[in-house]
Amino acid sequence: MRSAKSESARRWGLRIHLLFYVLANLAQVVVWRVYDPEHFFWPLWSIVFWGIGLAFHFWSVHSRPTSKTGQ
Repeated sequence: MRSAKSESARRWGLRIHLLFYVLANLAQVVVWRVYDPEHFFWPLWSIVFWGIGLAFHFWSVHSRPTSKTGQ
């Protein structure tokens, strides 16, 4: 279901989401590299699972709205 937000507002929301995704995951990779590089790459979990959420956000912004017939 689409809300009354404008197309540009939805795109800006996606850009902000992408910016925070990159910055937060970059910070986690830096912390991992500085403090624990010989052990498991634990930032993988937030990269993958937050990435799934980001992919759904991308899909919701760029998918075409479905038409409702009979209403």
